[in-house]
Amino acid sequence: MSDHHEHGPHEHGPHEHGTSSLRHRLAHLLTPHSHETADKLDAALESSAQGMRALWVSLAVLGATALAQAAVVAVSGSVALLGDTVHNAADALTAVPLGIAFVLGRRAANRRFTYGYGRAEDLAGLVIVLTIAASAAFAAWAAVGRLLDPRPVTDLPAVAAAALVGFAGNEWVARYRIRVGRRIGSAALVADGLHARTDGFTSLAVLLGAAGSALGLHLADPVVGLAITAAIVLVLRDAAREVLRRMLDAVDPALVDRAERAALAVPGVRSVGELRLRWIGHRLRAELAVVVDGEATLRQAHAIAVAAEHALLHALPRLTAALVHADPAPVPGERDPHLALAHHLTP
Repeated sequence: MSDHHEHGPHEHGPHEHGTSSLRHRLAHLLTPHSHETADKLDAALESSAQGMRALWVSLAVLGATALAQAAVVAVSGSVALLGDTVHNAADALTAVPLGIAFVLGRRAANRRFTYGYGRAEDLAGLVIVLTIAASAAFAAWAAVGRLLDPRPVTDLPAVAAAALVGFAGNEWVARYRIRVGRRIGSAALVADGLHARTDGFTSLAVLLGAAGSALGLHLADPVVGLAITAAIVLVLRDAAREVLRRMLDAVDPALVDRAERAALAVPGVRSVGELRLRWIGHRLRAELAVVVDGEATLRQAHAIAVAAEHALLHALPRLTAALVHADPAPVPGERDPHLALAHHLTP
């Protein structure tokens, strides 16, 4: 029985939309809901635009926060605040790889990159993880150096004020990034938002160092610097786990369950065989086999496959397309139609 491919009569090849005019795209945005490729491409462009806006707003807010803190570091000599400042600056700069990834993600698929460029976002997540690791290493180096060579911290009120500025800036950026990232399905942007949230609490930790220094405890500042390093390492662990899962094509099992229920609810589908989901950037793709009546005609089986894809598109809002294969229901004594493939699939 034939497969139901993405390039059927109800969809169009991606090359047709690479040359679409702005007026054509706007027209699709204003038309009623459908599942044509044009509508999906416009939705992806809209999502990328939201992501880009979140990145540049974050860059501006965190950049201003880091500059304000850097000015205080210059006059106070606080290594705890230095670690927080460098980490905030690194966090702001992560907008660059994510920005590049979103721009690449807008490019249409071609004969070399047949799935498009959505995977660039996963690579951006990897760059972010490396950036977090580098900032953690720098914070640890500065704190250990101050432990070995203690020095008093000056301008403590300014240090405390800079810590509050760091918390406010990071918390605002965290809420914004997480909200937008979840809306468009960007794991990298959500991970970056969680990173910013922890940065906010590490900024508050600088207050402890300032309080200890005010009481004459010169080691309080570098100790807090080490605590900030530990917090950064925790963020690194969570972000690395999320990005690694995405790069290994992990999906939430609840999505698989939802897709299976949607396919089983389609009239004519007796059961669901192999079902696979994968993220490509912030969009989902699916591959599944459905079992239909063995006496169904080719046209009937294809119609069931189309209905199954349509059900999946409604059940999984971020699904771009599904490849549905129709298998005939087995009858007693019938030879498995896939037996000829068995020796190719043996590990």
